[in-house]
Amino acid sequence: MSIKDWAEGERPREKLLEKGASSLSDAELLAIFLRTGVSGKTAVDLARHLLAEFGSLRALLEADQAAFSAHLGLGPAKFAQLQAVLEMAKRYLAQQLARDDVLANPKCVRDYLTARLRHEPNEVFACLFLDSKHRVLAFERLFVGTVNAASVHPRQVIRRALAHNAAALILAHNHPSGSTEPSEADRSLTRRLKELLGWLDIRLLDHFIVGEGEPLSMAERGSV
Repeated sequence: MSIKDWAEGERPREKLLEKGASSLSDAELLAIFLRTGVSGKTAVDLARHLLAEFGSLRALLEADQAAFSAHLGLGPAKFAQLQAVLEMAKRYLAQQLARDDVLANPKCVRDYLTARLRHEPNEVFACLFLDSKHRVLAFERLFVGTVNAASVHPRQVIRRALAHNAAALILAHNHPSGSTEPSEADRSLTRRLKELLGWLDIRLLDHFIVGEGEPLSMAERGSV
């Protein structure tokens, strides 16, 4: 039986249009992206098969071209489509973030940083540079490290803040392990940067750690 033979309320596309994208399972969302199945499998069956092979939707989305294209029903064309979708999502979040005071939309900040950093295999330290109204001037990846550490040079952070004429900063880095708990090194670096930036009348608003689930806000923890 093909998806066309299913009850209309059970078809992923119709279900999305009626109930919204959030009502769909990972397999149903992936089926809409795939559009068609393969011999003996509907698009939903294929989606379930792929999710089982990759282990999760995130692992599929973050796979490189060779790993992605090696699986049934996938290939370079689908990989290119997926990368375009992911890049559009990043740009959409960036444009949302650029419109308003970032402090007024903390969820948007978390979503954007997750999209930019969570897939990284090594630690990446980045900054959101903000103007006096806390609107985004730029996002920059400043340091890339190993799977469990990145060397951060405060002088470079300050140099880039001055280059952007930033009035405030939000720091962010990822933990490839998935844990969002700040290390003592994270706390020490945050205190040091807050002190140095303060001398230049630049506010450090927060330091987010990106891992599994919601990014952790060190400001909410009282560590900024």
